Order: sequence, then structure tokens, then C-alpha cells
Amino acid sequence: MAVFAYDRGMTIQLRSARVERWPIAAGFVAVHGAHIDVIVAEVAGEGAIGRGEGTPVAALGEDAATCRDQILRAAAHLGGLDTAAARAAVQELLPPGAARNALDCALWELEAKEKGLRLWQLAGCDAAPTARVTAYTLLPGSPGAMAEQAATAEADGYGLLRIEWTGDNDRLRVTGARKGAPNARLIVDAAARWGEADILSEAEALADLGVEMIEQPVPVGADALLDPVYAPVPFVADESCQTAADVARIGAFYDGLHIKLDQTGGLTEALRIADAADAAGLAIMVGSAVSTSLAILPAFVLAQRAKWVDLGGPTHLAEDREGGFEYRGGRIGPPVA
Repeated sequence: MAVFAYDRGMTIQLRSARVERWPIAAGFVAVHGAHIDVIVAEVAGEGAIGRGEGTPVAALGEDAATCRDQILRAAAHLGGLDTAAARAAVQELLPPGAARNALDCALWELEAKEKGLRLWQLAGCDAAPTARVTAYTLLPGSPGAMAEQAATAEADGYGLLRIEWTGDNDRLRVTGARKGAPNARLIVDAAARWGEADILSEAEALADLGVEMIEQPVPVGADALLDPVYAPVPFVADESCQTAADVARIGAFYDGLHIKLDQTGGLTEALRIADAADAAGLAIMVGSAVSTSLAILPAFVLAQRAKWVDLGGPTHLAEDREGGFEYRGGRIGPPVA
């Protein structure tokens, strides 16, 4: 167990850095497998405990055991720091990813409790978070299957549907979703597959189907391909923006940024990105991986600033943590307890 001390004479402990395995809901097993492994960091101060959760990012080569070990190593270097200073140090000790996310968010929660504040107050929000419309991601399938899924989702109250580009009959799949849910808002994750495509033609086709936003159309590093394209649909950077410093580099090619705490490495950097986006006049989307409501809590605070929200991670699980978020009528509401 790593122990580090406060300047004020109190001590803070890394109580645990553990891997938790959560079963996937039956309807999502084909996509995610039978379970998801998350990493949970738990820190304790004088009479208070903070917890944070991260889901390993496959694109970064992460797994839960490696993330756990990263947290254990980082905690050994935080001696003599108070919670705010420890958060600052974690930004240097760990790279963006699930480990830093879990430890960063645990320290945020601990600091809020020590100061007698709610997380949203410590994060600088003007008011308590309220329910937000959240996207429902349709599983890849035939145009007919997409239509059926979309119709069911719309009937269940989801007014914002997200479709992932696969490279196989994608326009027809989006057409199927539109037929199944004629009144729903549609967003498309192009998954960086348009690097060799006619970007304007693809965007115009999706605009004709009522798609209102396209995520990450080109590969990371190829963002300049969007420079000459005046598309009728906003482009939103996902993997191309992982730090606030990236905003200046790629902001001119996009209309918005998709912020995920596992990708940014926690709420600290996510807030910096959101501030940079605001300064640059870029819209914000806040998303999550498959996770429990523990991981959603800090993202939900950030989502109050977002134009698009995709925080349905816990809905892919067979069960969530006790007192988790409420999902009803296509909206995510504050935790039950």
C-alpha cells in the first residue's frame, strides 16, 4: 500500500488499485464479449474516501492489469502532496489512459469531500448537473436489422441514435436506421475510415439522410485532409484530440471535439480540453466506454457543457453499481442515491 502525506500534516493512502470484472448484458455480448475489465483506484484521506474508474483503451495497447500496476507505481511518488498537488503530479507521472483517469478522478472525489463540496462545484459548474439526452449506439447489422434496432430504440424513447461506420454497405445501413426511426436525430462515427474516400460526397450523402454530425472521418495525423472540405455536416474529432494542446493543432479542421475521460486520462485534462474548445468556438461531445456508473460520474459533470452526449456505458452491463445513474426515455439522469 502506498502512503503519501499532506503538507497540512494529514496522510492520504492509496487504499487499492484493483481490477474488477463486470458481466456484459446478453444483447451486447456479441460485440463486447462476456465481460469487461475496469480498473478502480481508491484513495483515502482524513475521514474521506475517493474512488475513480477507468476502462482500458485498446487503441493505446492497455489492459487492466497494466493499468493497475501503473497506478501503484505512480502513488509511490506522491509523498508530501495535498490532493490538488497530487492531481497535478499525476498528470506528469502517468500518460493519458485509463490508469490516469481512475487515479485522477479518485483524487477529484477525495478533494471535493475534504472541502465539503460536490464534484460539480469543485469542477467550477454554476449549478447541479441535470438529466441529459444520451445517444444509443446501434449494433452493426444489415440495413433491415438497423431499421429494426432503430425503431425499437426510438420506441424506447431514444431520440439520438449513433451509427458506427464499418466499411460495409454503410450508406445503406444509415438509410435503414433512418427508415426505422424517421424522427430520431442521427450521428455517425466514421471511425477514421474516410482517408481514401471522397469526403465531401460521403458527408453530403449523410446530410441527405438527416445525419447531424460525423465523428473522426479521417485517421489520426491525416486531419488536414478536411481542410478543403466545406461539408454540410459538422465534423467532430475523436482520437485526434487527446490533450488540450491538440486543440490548436487540429481545431481548424473540425467543428467539435469528442471528449472521453479514458482517452484524456481523467477529468483534469478533459476540463482543459473543454476550455480550449470553448475558446476556439468548437462544440463538445462527451462519451464513455463500457463502464459502471462510477466512471460516468465525472463525465456527467462535463456533459453539462456538451452539445452531444454518449454516456450509455452502464446500459451495456448485465448490472450496474448500486445507486447508479438512471436511464429513462433516452436520457441519463443523476445517480439514484
